[in-house]
Amino acid sequence: MSYHWDFASVFENWRALAIGVEGTLKLFVVCLVIGMSAGLIIALGRRSSSRIVRWLSTAFVEFFRNTPVLVQIVWFYYALPILIPVEIGPFTAAILGISLNSAAYSSEIFRGGIQSIEPGQWEAARAIGMSWYQTMRRIILPQAIRRVLPALTNRGVEIFKTTTLASTVAYIELLQQGKLIASLNFNPLEVYTVVAAIFLILLYPIVRLTYGIERRLARSD
Repeated sequence: MSYHWDFASVFENWRALAIGVEGTLKLFVVCLVIGMSAGLIIALGRRSSSRIVRWLSTAFVEFFRNTPVLVQIVWFYYALPILIPVEIGPFTAAILGISLNSAAYSSEIFRGGIQSIEPGQWEAARAIGMSWYQTMRRIILPQAIRRVLPALTNRGVEIFKTTTLASTVAYIELLQQGKLIASLNFNPLEVYTVVAAIFLILLYPIVRLTYGIERRLARSD
């Protein structure tokens, strides 16, 4: 069985793909910042001296880590406006679903990094009169983040790829635009091949950059 590949119609719609790339990058940056920041806060919450804060942080992680992100996006888009009188657009729903899901996973990465620091460093910090906040900011977190940087890189890549799920609520991103082009020209193989290539082109430099940061941190150690 032979198949005639025809990418001409795909490249003719490069403007639509460019709009999709812009939407994907915007969603990725917002979700990356919110997801990583919230993940760090939740990780610290799981080490809080308050039992309520620990319980709430743990409940958040278990809920968002054990439910599909696609279901979360759809729920925020369709169900949340029913519960509260707030209009939720596709972009907002995608941000909520992807960011909160990523925060749950990121918090476990940060928590693992914090727990990997030797107890003697905590004791030494207390011995010289450092507060919990000073110890965390000056001693624990700088080391923990270095140790978990590869895992955080993988989480960032996952966030980038998860942005494709935003197409389920009609957010204009790369996959959504690809679906539109494929439906108009009946060439899904060519379209999705180009979409995959674009993702590779966008992600590979980011991954290489993080590898460079890891090597630089290793040399500084």
